[in-house]
Amino acid sequence: MANRRTLKKEINALVFDIIDECLYLQEHHDDKVHDAEALIEEVVMVYNELIERINKGKNKADFSSVRNEFYEKSELFSEKLNAISV
Repeated sequence: MANRRTLKKEINALVFDIIDECLYLQEHHDDKVHDAEALIEEVVMVYNELIERINKGKNKADFSSVRNEFYEKSELFSEKLNAISV
């Protein structure tokens, strides 16, 4: 299991990659602006929730549950991003 710092870095990397791709879509595809904005809002909400749970976490089980949810959400966000990109 990774420590708190590593888990935060992994979450940050994914969130910023998704936001970057959404911003690209907004700049280059006028018809995708609304969908990209909605995805950005959803990603930021999940990011805030996960970081809050990490900060409140006390033991290995807390971090494990955050990591599992992070992987589930990352797959969901990737699917949504792919759907928008088409």
